[in-house]
Amino acid sequence: MPENPGMSRRKLIGLGAATLAGAALPDALFNLSSAAAAAVGPTEGIGYFARFGVTEKMLRDGLSAALSRGADYADLFFQHRVSNGLGLEDGEVNRASTSVELGVGVRAVKGDQTGYAYTEDLTSEALIQAAKTAAAIADGPATAGPKGLALGAALPARYPVKTRWEDVRPQQKLPLLSGLNEKALAADKRIRKVNVSFGDEAGAILIADSNGRIVEDLQPMTRLYLSCVAEQDGKKETNGYNVAGRADIGFYSPERLDRMVKEAVSRTVVLFDAVTPPAGEMPVVLGAGASGILLHEAIGHGMEADFNRKGVSIFSDRIGKPVANKFVNIVDEGTLQAARGAINVDDEGNPVGKTMLVENGILTTYLHDSISAKHFKVKPTGNGRRESYRYAPMPRMRATYMLPGPHKKEEIIASVKKGIYCTNFTNGQVQIGAGDFTFYVKNGFLIEDGKLTTPIKDVNIIGNGPKVLEKIDMVADDLAIDEGGWTCGKDGQSVPVSQGIPTVRVASITVGGRGKQG
Repeated sequence: MPENPGMSRRKLIGLGAATLAGAALPDALFNLSSAAAAAVGPTEGIGYFARFGVTEKMLRDGLSAALSRGADYADLFFQHRVSNGLGLEDGEVNRASTSVELGVGVRAVKGDQTGYAYTEDLTSEALIQAAKTAAAIADGPATAGPKGLALGAALPARYPVKTRWEDVRPQQKLPLLSGLNEKALAADKRIRKVNVSFGDEAGAILIADSNGRIVEDLQPMTRLYLSCVAEQDGKKETNGYNVAGRADIGFYSPERLDRMVKEAVSRTVVLFDAVTPPAGEMPVVLGAGASGILLHEAIGHGMEADFNRKGVSIFSDRIGKPVANKFVNIVDEGTLQAARGAINVDDEGNPVGKTMLVENGILTTYLHDSISAKHFKVKPTGNGRRESYRYAPMPRMRATYMLPGPHKKEEIIASVKKGIYCTNFTNGQVQIGAGDFTFYVKNGFLIEDGKLTTPIKDVNIIGNGPKVLEKIDMVADDLAIDEGGWTCGKDGQSVPVSQGIPTVRVASITVGGRGKQG
């Protein structure tokens, strides 16, 4: 995040282990009070953002300015977000930070074209100036703005919070870090070094649009990462595990923390016994859960409507056509309770549900924001998302996964005479239009004569997403939604997402190891 030399709106603040710098900033910037969010503001429909002087007149004036040159539609996106981080290394807290974001983005839409501007000054004058800048996308007589604004329908509660993050002191978070450090060091004598990083975020958004709708939502987030360095016979290996969700501190149950230690340590020390598999075309079994990264990157992006509207995606002419075997079903949804990719409402104010992308092997729809939905003459799917108020929304995934299939994990592994089983991926590259990809497999096993044998490492799998989708010939009934802190990047914007997959067999993928396949 860029540092703002002014302290009125946004400041990146360095923290000591026991002190919070920048305490002179207004309390309202740091406190996302649920009571304030529920309170009635200066005018009906504005709750949380009333503390920053936002009024219905201010919203109406901003929308009118955005429509002043003939735009078809306009909206305002207010955001306040307070993020905190702590890090532990060598048994000591060695880094801490907090950041505060506050601003509003203005969008004016004319046909398929978008004008966008933002400001961190929440005054009527600054908002109107930003709105006039966005309005320049159009060139015609003014469009009438809304006569009144009404609070939208009550939002679902997909991320309820018992203890607000702004009420959790650093002293309450530190035991999480020190506890993981101690448990990881005690779990295996080969563990030499432990790093733990913790983050929490309290956010709020307000959307007002030229249809007269107001939507407010409070959005928590947290993430905890544990990495280990192990040493054996002079060799070192490193690996880790992380969890994330839209939740409060209660998310970190003893069971989840124990699982973090077990996974981080086991994924690290197994690498001492790992080999690099031979290269070549072979069957690849994708393990349940984290292997969903391949589904997300190599396939999911190609189903985002903006790529298809522009004719970039290989799926742009495939609606209603088979793209996979009949037992393959792919979903994108924002309704998973407390998931990192969960949202109560998208960043255009549209309701969020479950979108069936592939049903019984047939591509049924794309992921739409309002602009693409209008182009394709369908309803938005609740996939209009943005990184922050500084960006216009576009079609983005939320939680993308494959539904369970008719097979068993054991049956799938037993069906492979010679191949690899992948459980953990890092460092992927994807060409979104064509779907060509390369993924680095951090953890996995050889499959020999239908059994998992030797651990593997230093291996890439290389292929084409749509072709891999066609080559999926077995899908197990063990769907797992990965609990990690996945972040999706697209066109310079990053948003939190979730993903998952059952155990899946792909008939053949190019494996880039060492040597030749025997």
